[in-house]
Amino acid sequence: MKRFLLAAALLGAIGTSAVAIELPPDIAKRGSLKVALVPNYPPMEFRDPATNALSGFDIDLGEAIGRKLGVKIEWTETSFAEFMPSISTGRVDAILSGFTDYASRHEIATFVDYLRSGPQFFVQQSRKAEFKDAAALCGKKVGASRRTMFPAQIAAWSEKNCGSSPIQFVGTDGSADARTQLRQGRIDAAAQGNETLPYIMDLEPNTYAVVGEPIAQQFTGIALPVKEKALQQAMLEAVDALIADGTYKILLAKWKLTDNALEKATINAGQ
Repeated sequence: MKRFLLAAALLGAIGTSAVAIELPPDIAKRGSLKVALVPNYPPMEFRDPATNALSGFDIDLGEAIGRKLGVKIEWTETSFAEFMPSISTGRVDAILSGFTDYASRHEIATFVDYLRSGPQFFVQQSRKAEFKDAAALCGKKVGASRRTMFPAQIAAWSEKNCGSSPIQFVGTDGSADARTQLRQGRIDAAAQGNETLPYIMDLEPNTYAVVGEPIAQQFTGIALPVKEKALQQAMLEAVDALIADGTYKILLAKWKLTDNALEKATINAGQ
């Protein structure tokens, strides 16, 4: 037992110690990083219903990054629509909020990617036997948030795999609306990021069943101002340090995201 406690203490010390990573002078002088988020995307970021405290993988990762850099993380709640303006105007230093790295965003933000994910089909558990693989969804109604890239990705997959019986896509007001329509039987299947499904399936046990594998690959990244090269390098080094010392692996396991791991952080890997 003593050996276990000592190992745990050593791991904690490794994961929390600051390393010699050079930050931009203004951030180093301030001693903090202003980080934008929208806490409505569990298990990435959300408010704990019991305490109203910020919780989730991104929160834990952000705090660990802060410790590596030797600065405090100032979480700044905003709206999704304000993410890019807040970066371009300097209101925040970074966005860490389950934010997908798309090439179309690279003009304004540079992404340090720390997670891979992709749209995943799922159905009601009671209909699992009808959908042994994703091909069984051809000709069926599939819902997903219209505010994401999922509609285009589902259309591309359908065109490639369904021939004359394409998926009938139904746009929804977010993933929660898609799940509601699925439970009500208004659609046959839904799609959302595979990083969120294990958490949702724990909240609603015996309700959903996944179908096939994710139909596309995308990257989740920390968005940073394009011109802030020193901050980009510091963030890359901090994430890689957390991967190297095992903190990243522990946090992935805590939030059931092990399958979404990257071996190393990347910059602007999104398409």
